[in-house]
Amino acid sequence: MIWEKNYSRPTEFIFVGFTDSFPLRISLFFVFLIVYSLTVLGNMGLIILANTVSSLQTPMYYFLSNLSFLDLSYSTAIAPKMLANFLASRKSISFSGCVVQMLFFACFADAECLLLAAMAYDRYAAICSPLLYSTRVSRRVCLGLIVLAYFCGSVTSLVHVSLTFRLPFCGSNVVNHFFCDIPPLLALACSDTSINELLLFALCGTIQISTFVVICISYVRIFFTVLSIKSSGGRSKTFSTCASHLTAVTLFYGTLLFMYLRPTTSYGPDSDKVVAVFYTVVFPMFNPMIYSFRNKDVKNAFKKLYERKWIFK
Repeated sequence: MIWEKNYSRPTEFIFVGFTDSFPLRISLFFVFLIVYSLTVLGNMGLIILANTVSSLQTPMYYFLSNLSFLDLSYSTAIAPKMLANFLASRKSISFSGCVVQMLFFACFADAECLLLAAMAYDRYAAICSPLLYSTRVSRRVCLGLIVLAYFCGSVTSLVHVSLTFRLPFCGSNVVNHFFCDIPPLLALACSDTSINELLLFALCGTIQISTFVVICISYVRIFFTVLSIKSSGGRSKTFSTCASHLTAVTLFYGTLLFMYLRPTTSYGPDSDKVVAVFYTVVFPMFNPMIYSFRNKDVKNAFKKLYERKWIFK
């Protein structure tokens, strides 16, 4: 390509970040260090519980442990570098580091969309077809849905990364963000990015909208099934099993649809950074809390695990 002969790629990118005020950066460092520490502890705790306590070795918790892995993974792709840059005088990342960060973040975020849809299908099968549940959500089906989620996430992230980093960054290497996200990097390119924007909209739109439709259809069917339950106690118990998943879906999809399904001309760097910090760093901390606080199975499993360790002592 012509631009490859005229321009050399940058060796690094400089993040604008949140602020240049060092005292404020120190405060933000400790705030997000606590957030990231809780993210690691909460998600690792759920993964350990789901894989060691026999009562939680069901399809629902198999999906939940994978959700925790994805939350932990894409948060880890962003948070450590962000924390380091709060303390650094020069908030930089190498070109290869930027590639890796975008690759892993895009892969795990897209995979999470598909996993949330699989979790909605699991609830639909459990509530609407309880007699066929073991067939419709067998171990083979669960494994297939998980593999599909990671495969689609990997393919879409490879497409985005390969097309983004083939662009000529012939001007500034200053990224008005706190991590290597696609839209801020497209803004630095000095060539036509219409194909990149089209693919971003098409691929993200296909994954986000199709999975969102699956979730909506599943919960519409669940809603009508629950309404047919005569016992008010049975209705409230059934709804409570879905409340955690609906909360996680609302938080995750609300921010993703806002961020990626709109033209790049409408991006506002400051507001987008606030939205991005929620779905990359804050929401992964909330998910273990959302799925644990009102979940008796998780609470009982934690008690059993704690009592088992206490007995061994």
